[in-house]
Amino acid sequence: MLFNYRVIVNILGILLMLNGAFMLTCLPFSMYFKEGDLLAILGAAVITAFAGFLAWVLTRKNLNKELRKRDGYLVVAFGWLTMSFFGSLPYILSGSIPNLTDAFFETLSGFSTTGATILKDIESVNKGILFWRSLTQWIGGMGIIVLTVAILPILGIGGMQLFVAEAPGISPDKLQPRIKETAKRLWFIYLGLTVTETVLLWVGGMTFYDAINHSLTTMATGGFSTKNASIAYYTSPFIQYVIIIFMFLAGTNFTMTYFALHKNFEKVLKNEEFRFYAGVSIFASITVGLVIFGLGHDNLEKSIRDALFQVVSVITTTGYITADYTAWSPFITVLFFVMMFFGASAGSTAGGVKIVRHIILIKNSFLELKRQLHPNAVIPVRFNGKAVSREITYNILAFIMIYIFIFAIGSITMGILGADFDTAIGSVATCLGNIGPGIGEVGPVDNFAGISAPGKWLLAFLMLLGRLELFTVLMLFTPYFWKTN
Repeated sequence: MLFNYRVIVNILGILLMLNGAFMLTCLPFSMYFKEGDLLAILGAAVITAFAGFLAWVLTRKNLNKELRKRDGYLVVAFGWLTMSFFGSLPYILSGSIPNLTDAFFETLSGFSTTGATILKDIESVNKGILFWRSLTQWIGGMGIIVLTVAILPILGIGGMQLFVAEAPGISPDKLQPRIKETAKRLWFIYLGLTVTETVLLWVGGMTFYDAINHSLTTMATGGFSTKNASIAYYTSPFIQYVIIIFMFLAGTNFTMTYFALHKNFEKVLKNEEFRFYAGVSIFASITVGLVIFGLGHDNLEKSIRDALFQVVSVITTTGYITADYTAWSPFITVLFFVMMFFGASAGSTAGGVKIVRHIILIKNSFLELKRQLHPNAVIPVRFNGKAVSREITYNILAFIMIYIFIFAIGSITMGILGADFDTAIGSVATCLGNIGPGIGEVGPVDNFAGISAPGKWLLAFLMLLGRLELFTVLMLFTPYFWKTN
């Protein structure tokens, strides 16, 4: 048989049962705030869990648990889609977002940790629903950790093999037996950082409800906020600096955080990707800060803080805002648009291209000059002192070329659907990179409510495509994927 459909449906059933269980965690907030969303969330949880239980029961007998490579592609892609369709139920049943297109867009934006929203008045939405909205991002971020550790390297997704080589407890020849152990360690870090940020934000002046919501979406690099003005609502420098720090940590390879917690700072500081990530963030922040200070933007500290916040927010693909960077100057708008194609570290919850791919692309480009002079010499690309195989290099080159091609086709399509130039390129760049705010009519102080229905479905597809590293989804559209030979 070409696919092991029973194990695929069985896994999807388990995911739906977990999804329903997560929905139940919203009930305490519904009961406390008494805003009338209790039955809607409970109904959505029951429907989701029952659908999952049915799928699990019908496939558990005589189950061959072997998950092959082709099965992995289907599980990953359909897992995100299934979670998103059922995750739309709380919005639809509560009437918060009664339209299926908008509800699915908001939900997939959550699970993909993009943070693009169609809600015009976030603060008017019931608290239980808003908590589910934040929780979808946290679940999506946790899911990405599992994908990065357990699935993508097995599927051969370019660049992710390098993460596996760095992961604590994993070596290429012992990948399978150590997956659970490694994922568990990274989950504990993810959960621990979420709890720590919640406490700090609560101490810093946020309500407990706002603190836990913003912690969930910070660690997922998602960017959903409970406030219409996002983090600009909070003028406290302490709150903003706390969020900056945790956005940066969320965009860092989680194995580097693991090593840092075990006081192995030398390994962190020697990591090329971390140094590049930190260096770009600092350099861009200082540059933007000095420019806006020179333009008369408040005092120097406020200018640097706003610049640092927005740079880290965009590079980590979190999408929070404290200011409208498109209003600062055309130069800064272009700079932020370029940063939408960066992405943070592999092995983090951030979306985008990822820093490691840029490093290898740059190194390979310079080495091509040497190869032209010495055509018979074997000159490998090295990353963290180790030679990168030609297979991974070609995979990364293909990834970046396809990424640019999809961006171009997506932008043209959005233009055909009626978006102006800035909105077309801004919406596609931000959704493909899982960032949130873009430029044009989907800029930092706007949202995606004005995008046409076909445009929202296209952008939702791009969110999924970007979140699952392109190849995982695109593979399903190739004829040879469905052939037996």
